[in-house]
Amino acid sequence: MSEAEDQQLRRAIDTLSQSDPIIKLLQEVKLGRMKATDAGLRAITEAWLGTYQKLLETTVLSRQALARLDPSPRLEVLIEANVLTPDHQAVSSLRASFEKALAQAASE
Repeated sequence: MSEAEDQQLRRAIDTLSQSDPIIKLLQEVKLGRMKATDAGLRAITEAWLGTYQKLLETTVLSRQALARLDPSPRLEVLIEANVLTPDHQAVSSLRASFEKALAQAASE
């Protein structure tokens, strides 16, 4: 991975981390201080999903770099916590965007 791509990847990870609901809010759900259906948690999660999707659609990265941005593990954590459902449109859309980015990276 080139230094430029490494910097781009770090910027992408920083961007995603800023609005990541897992880091700040999922612990509150697990402790019972917040419900998985809380409107604030939903809004933050929706914003994070949108940011993630936009990032995947606008950032050109190699397959190696994209592998580090795979949303599946984070989505699974949110699904297991009942914050999201597997059939949620934004979840499906994010997964499709990731697969499309991977396919484009493979053809380049």
